[in-house]
Amino acid sequence: VIAGFLYAILILVVFHPVVDLIDNFNLTHKYAPLIIIRLGRAFEMTAVEKVEEQLAGLRIARRCVPSEEPAYLLDIDTSTAAQPGSGRFVAVSCSSKSIRVYDRETLHFLREYCGHPGILSGVRFAHSCDSVVFSACSEGTVKCWDVRSATQKPVQVFSGYPSNVFISFDVSCSDLIVCAGTEKVEKDTFLVFWDARGITDCASTAKEPLGVYSESHNDDITKICFHPIEPNLVMSGSTDGLVNVFDINKDNEDDALIATCNSDSSVSSLGWSGQGYKQIYCMTHDEGFCWWDMAQLDTEEPITLLHVLDVRESVCAENHGLHYLVGGLYHEKAGKLFLIGGTSTGNIHLISCSTDGLSLVGTLGGGHSATVRSFCWSPTDESLLTGGEDAQLLLWKPGAVERSLTKKASLKISSSVQKRVRVHNTSLKSRKK
Repeated sequence: VIAGFLYAILILVVFHPVVDLIDNFNLTHKYAPLIIIRLGRAFEMTAVEKVEEQLAGLRIARRCVPSEEPAYLLDIDTSTAAQPGSGRFVAVSCSSKSIRVYDRETLHFLREYCGHPGILSGVRFAHSCDSVVFSACSEGTVKCWDVRSATQKPVQVFSGYPSNVFISFDVSCSDLIVCAGTEKVEKDTFLVFWDARGITDCASTAKEPLGVYSESHNDDITKICFHPIEPNLVMSGSTDGLVNVFDINKDNEDDALIATCNSDSSVSSLGWSGQGYKQIYCMTHDEGFCWWDMAQLDTEEPITLLHVLDVRESVCAENHGLHYLVGGLYHEKAGKLFLIGGTSTGNIHLISCSTDGLSLVGTLGGGHSATVRSFCWSPTDESLLTGGEDAQLLLWKPGAVERSLTKKASLKISSSVQKRVRVHNTSLKSRKK
């Protein structure tokens, strides 16, 4: 009631002078709605600017204690709190072929899962259970772990076919389906699907795939991303340059493929954005950016919102430059898409996206001392977790004051990501011509 009363006063204060202005200049009242709409847009811009200011004001709140065996931090995910006020977990996949688990708020180390026979391609927490985390491995399995348990044994193993080398995966928002993408072996590349239900009821038993999609990509499937709110929609990206969107409720792969977008380069990252998450975007291994609107698929309007061949050339990051992109985050409150990139010396650049182009929002410095490989955005407390080649895990919060360790020097160790990523054979110069 109080909020409604205050809102009514605001309307009177703001719009009453506008109506008086219309009357004073003898303007017809038909222009009043147009003026009010423009004022509304001004308020909307103010809200976006406030979010941008908040992002630029992120400061280091915590650092994890350095591990005895330093490794690149390649992927980060956080659990959803089981109930308000309960603890949350952070899982990190490392170049040492291990998964490390931390307390979300303090960044205290909890446990580590070692002994993976291949390279890890990511970590994902279940959406409905805060203690269950998934990981995919190049040796052809997706494993499920219970982070509350001290055992090194997975509670579930999802086995692929003998030739499968998994380099990407994701879990649907309903936790019903797991999907993994393979490297190309001979002429084959697959999206492999499993039923993820009942993971805690069949400990350590191997689950066989439900089936595969094999016709939609012709090279390594580098990224998979399920829709945040529609469990039947999944997106895949490949070194063949294609980004495909599937409706897995359909009976076969041909019917399931509802959209194909061409990035013109090797896809390195994917995401959903926009109201109702009807937009998709991708980043490429040569630092390009593409943004499409799936709501325009059945219309005559173009679906491409923005296509930037090289973000490094279009975003001015003062004297620090922009060396690479890490990924994107959609800020629901602002209804705005942001990109995260950085420099080889550890600076993190926050980039705002609009259909007019990209612009630098701010730079987070003083944290990492080497390339940032991963991040995870938390809309709950509007904080950011980042991990890099300096083996540091950092928690950034608005206006925070750091109360922990000083930053470490850069680590000179070889990157498993660099070893396995193949550069797309279409060069930037040839595409520009």
